[in-house]
Amino acid sequence: MTTDSDTRPGSLRWAVLLLRGEAVALGLLAVFLIYKDLTATANDLASALFVTGFAVGGAIVLWALATALGRRRAGARAPTIVLQLMFLPVGYYMIQGGLGWLGVPLMALGALVCGLLVCAPTNRALGVG
Repeated sequence: MTTDSDTRPGSLRWAVLLLRGEAVALGLLAVFLIYKDLTATANDLASALFVTGFAVGGAIVLWALATALGRRRAGARAPTIVLQLMFLPVGYYMIQGGLGWLGVPLMALGALVCGLLVCAPTNRALGVG
């Protein structure tokens, strides 16, 4: 007899995959910021270290939330949705600042992950709703 080791619905699998992608992207940004912190001339070291720490922390949190959702922990859904909704104002201000090529996809990504996390198959898999 064989059993399916991954019975998560497609919506939850995609949400976890996208969250892990976000975590990796933010982690790569953090590596770049660490490089810049080590090689740049010091103008405001405290601010540079804060931004770098924020990027590292964000990558860790996104990865942890993706892992928790992958394990069907319903408590990880709400903080994940909050983080994804934060993409909307960030994307808006990127558009206003002339970075529409980055702001629009960022807003779409946040809305897509939120939609995946609140759809019926995900609700059933997490035992909510």
